[in-house]
Amino acid sequence: MDLVKKTGPLVILLALQLVLGEEVARYDNYKVYQVTARTKQQLETLNDIQMNSDAYIFLESGHKAGDKFTIVVPPHKLADFAETLENEKICGWVINSNVQQSIDDERNRMQSKRLKGVFDWTEYHDLGEIHAWLDKLAAEYKEVELVEGGRSYENRSIKGVKLSYKPGNPGIFIEGGIHAREWISPATVTYILNELLTSQDSSVRKTAESYDWYIFPSVNPDGYVYTHRRNRYWRKTRTRYPAGCFGADPNRNWDFYWAVAGASKRCYAESYAGPKPFSEIETKSLSEYINSLSGKIQAYIAFHSYSQLLLFPYGHTSEHTPNHDDLNDIANATVTSLAKRYGTEYRYGNIYDAIYPASGSSSEWAYGAQNVRLSYTYELRPMGGYNGFVLPPEQIIPTGEETLDSLVTLLEESEKRNYFKM
Repeated sequence: MDLVKKTGPLVILLALQLVLGEEVARYDNYKVYQVTARTKQQLETLNDIQMNSDAYIFLESGHKAGDKFTIVVPPHKLADFAETLENEKICGWVINSNVQQSIDDERNRMQSKRLKGVFDWTEYHDLGEIHAWLDKLAAEYKEVELVEGGRSYENRSIKGVKLSYKPGNPGIFIEGGIHAREWISPATVTYILNELLTSQDSSVRKTAESYDWYIFPSVNPDGYVYTHRRNRYWRKTRTRYPAGCFGADPNRNWDFYWAVAGASKRCYAESYAGPKPFSEIETKSLSEYINSLSGKIQAYIAFHSYSQLLLFPYGHTSEHTPNHDDLNDIANATVTSLAKRYGTEYRYGNIYDAIYPASGSSSEWAYGAQNVRLSYTYELRPMGGYNGFVLPPEQIIPTGEETLDSLVTLLEESEKRNYFKM
């Protein structure tokens, strides 16, 4: 009893993990730099570090001169990194010298909340809690059916739900959590699902009842569990590869212009595309599930963080899609709607130009391989900064509210352009 009083739940959790052989990654003395690539040479230097070093974590990246990078630098690389900045005359400064503190604060809050056994949107939830909540919805609402988009490498369910108020509706596919550390994504997806079931707002009710919704809060379950138990900044799957390497980037692993741009062939890299398309059982099995819905899905919407962006294909090339103008106009109306509630400003555009080249993504595969003409990716709050992935839980509900506002507009604008003919 005295041990509990003196240490608290976080220390007990860490001690239990060590006993079980689960060493927890810590970020003591890791510093976060924000740097600006003002020239092409500086940009190439930073991109080379990102693609070829396993030590750094790039929270934000750029692909043109003038873009900012936000980079977590480990203690043993601080001198090397500072020297690189000096030699290349790259302007940079430390914006956080204690990465571990924000992680500790988050874990302490979650442990305290979990003891109350409540599922709401005042705190983040682990995979077991999310899956139990989906089970509860299916038991309570006749409109909700549990569905499975496959299994993970560690044999976890890629669990989702189908929400349908009447037969014959066009289908909307919503994907969350493909990058494990982006916790605001599953939180936002579950918030939207809850509102589609319970909101009394007339526009939300109309939107909810006009479509069949296929909603998957966490399509990278192994990675998400790993961020809760071992390494808060983990991004990839947990597939075991040779030489002690784990995981591929599940948003670079889809079979549409796979590994053409913005993806690494190095297993240790965060953007590792995998040894081949659909090498990851998560992407392969989810794609097979989506294939089973061929012709049903009329819109594919993925939720990521962070940067406050609304993106659409293409990512593998700067060439525009045949319906680029429609996608652009719909995005413009969507981000305008999103800003009305809290003033949150989003930028928008095709992936290649608006953020960086990236091929093999789920949303681009949906567009190019499944002929889903409406395919969007949200990069949720915040705009930037050192705490991007560790977003305070106070922002979950505001993020959900403004995102739902924008989603209603996105679908209304798409309806006006006759995108939902079945």
